[in-house]
Amino acid sequence: MNIECQDLSMAYANGKQALQHVDLTLEAPSLIGLLGPNGAGKSTLMKLLVSALVPTGGDILIDGQPLAKRERFLKSHLGYLPQDFGLFDELTVAQFLGYMAALKGVRRPEQAINAAIQAVNLQEKSRAKIRTLSGGIAQALLGEPSLLIFDEPTVGLDPEERIHFRNLFSRSAQDRLVLLSTHIIEDVQSVCDQIVVMDGGRILFAGTPAAMIRAAAGHVGEFLEQDLAQEAGLHITARVNTSQGIRCRVVADKLPDYVRIAEPSLEDAYLYLISREEAQ
Repeated sequence: MNIECQDLSMAYANGKQALQHVDLTLEAPSLIGLLGPNGAGKSTLMKLLVSALVPTGGDILIDGQPLAKRERFLKSHLGYLPQDFGLFDELTVAQFLGYMAALKGVRRPEQAINAAIQAVNLQEKSRAKIRTLSGGIAQALLGEPSLLIFDEPTVGLDPEERIHFRNLFSRSAQDRLVLLSTHIIEDVQSVCDQIVVMDGGRILFAGTPAAMIRAAAGHVGEFLEQDLAQEAGLHITARVNTSQGIRCRVVADKLPDYVRIAEPSLEDAYLYLISREEAQ
């Protein structure tokens, strides 16, 4: 599946401009990490991609055709977990997935439900009341959709669960298009082969993790806090206690002479992009 956003904009009735002239291409197979601070436009973009909202400007093409003409096809091949997904707490896991399978018109629902339960490690809880986000992820996987969109899927999960789901998303992307929105850089760094960074309703970066890290080269450094001078444009991202004192890690367009240049991490590269945007 290929999704193309052309000059996409979205303004809400209250005047808020959620997206501004977004050009973006998403193509399977790929696992794409969508990063950005709160209010960046990530959830709005996802709602537009699943036809839950209609853009106020621009176009969305599905395999070269307008979304309006491909909406039924899209929804029949879609697994979607929105950020505000509501679970039916009175239902068991199996009952909830049965209900969702019926809504989706999934063929061979019993087989699809068993596969989804196994994928998210809920075998021992299939008859228990649904209480966790794992059930929401399971419903997105029902019917093996060719497009998977997850909005903050690992929030609230323990480290072991997060690792399991990162691996699940990675396996799912081998022959499908998976879009993963998150604030957790580690999740993106571990599994995503493409990254899109948004802020203020605009795309700041779209490309590989390696390309994003290269763009931050020379803009990340370290120094001891006692060496700190009054410097404009210096964004401290971390402080760590060491035997020599507190070591600070910074990102900046131009590093002062007393700062030792360091190899950027993906998190450094992301913070550098966002700090540049905030400075403008």
